[in-house]
Amino acid sequence: MKRKLRVLASIMALTLSVTSLAACGSSKGDSSPSPSGSASASGSAAPSGEKDTITALLPPVSPTYQDNFAQMEKEFNALYPNLTLKIEPASWEDMSQKLDTQVNAGSPPDIAFIGSGGIAKYVDQGMLMDITDSVTPDMVSDFDPLPLEYMKNGNSLYGLPAYMEVHAIGGNKQFLEQAGIDWKKVQQEGWTYEQFREAIKKGVVTENGKKRYGFVFATAGVASRDYLTILVKNAGMPDPFTSDLKYAYTSKNYLEVLKAVRQMIDDGSMPKELSSVDAGKRWNMFLTGQTMITGKGLAVFENSAKKNNAKIDANDGSAVKDSIKVDYVVLPVPSFLGQPPVSSTVVDGYVTFRGKKEPTAEHKANVVKAAYFLASGKVAATTNNDLFAAHITKSAKEAAKSMTIDRNPDNIAAVDVMLSHAAKPRPDIPTDKAAQAIKLEDEVIIPKLQALLANEIKPEAMYEAVKAAAIKAFGEDGVVKD
Repeated sequence: MKRKLRVLASIMALTLSVTSLAACGSSKGDSSPSPSGSASASGSAAPSGEKDTITALLPPVSPTYQDNFAQMEKEFNALYPNLTLKIEPASWEDMSQKLDTQVNAGSPPDIAFIGSGGIAKYVDQGMLMDITDSVTPDMVSDFDPLPLEYMKNGNSLYGLPAYMEVHAIGGNKQFLEQAGIDWKKVQQEGWTYEQFREAIKKGVVTENGKKRYGFVFATAGVASRDYLTILVKNAGMPDPFTSDLKYAYTSKNYLEVLKAVRQMIDDGSMPKELSSVDAGKRWNMFLTGQTMITGKGLAVFENSAKKNNAKIDANDGSAVKDSIKVDYVVLPVPSFLGQPPVSSTVVDGYVTFRGKKEPTAEHKANVVKAAYFLASGKVAATTNNDLFAAHITKSAKEAAKSMTIDRNPDNIAAVDVMLSHAAKPRPDIPTDKAAQAIKLEDEVIIPKLQALLANEIKPEAMYEAVKAAAIKAFGEDGVVKD
């Protein structure tokens, strides 16, 4: 999804009408659920064997994901005749606001698709449902161990992961080769910021009166937090907190990354209007040849590019206007200041919520059944193949054997390298600290970054603002000083 993937496939997100946000009610075996569809947020699910409704708030996780909602509901009911899965669609743009509205009203959905990074926020609000004692051993053993760890806070499990991918960047193969960039070497060995900066300078070309940039990254809308988060991981700050739980973004390395953000705009490699580029515009610029490299890049973009290429070949008018054929190349984010590469890992999934009252054991078990249904087997295999994402359950891998997928082997190998550098899960970060860090990001970092991108403030001014806010939040002894 936050994470997160929270922006995954936002280029195709649909703004759909949605059902009421009214408070969730109890089904009590009744055939007509409450307006919001939740039979559970009140914690008064039906006794064992009686009817129960599980609600799920789901964004367009993959290009065709929301097209399958009716089929998902039907198959779940066939598997569990006494249970109803009621899915409420949301666009990526309104997902967070819609979920927070329901959470603040004390009537969240039973399941919401969000990034694992958002778990701490809702744990701190007391609105997540710990399913540690409700998942079965067979469910747990189906998952790869590492992605499952991302769904934990402390020793508690708050949902089931859908996939584990990396936030990368992506290039136009033809343009990269025209600029003399050995993209296969970069895929396997990575590159420093200095090497990357020289490469994107070479990618700036004017042809037939049209300018092509070396690099464009989506920085507006739901993508506003991605750019800086991804860069700083490769500058010795893999997490907002160090291993001894000091806030990391007061490091001098943070300032150097902020300087780099301005450098790439000031030297013309990136557009001066970068602060207004959202995910949709970023992808449009890439498909229409207005940039050599784009970001944030995910595996699904290779699939999206292939589909647009097919539309161009078919000359059916449904391709992106003025688009060109593109061979999408997965590329790593550059590393800074001699620091080792650390891939920004996106583990999004089906997070389990509760209402104001304690849910019954029976209802918890039903919610877990629904979450597992969505995160495994045929549903997960179909979704992850659509995303070009790796399967993280044995059941999805088995289901995927009968499905065809056309993926560039060089890109598969590149993602494997990046996954070997993936940031580790940090369930040790206390929920109050994690929540404060998210608040600082929302209230200080994102607004200041927008001002920096618009050249309204200097890197030093943003750094000092972040540092002051961090000291206020965590104390003089709770932040990095180097």
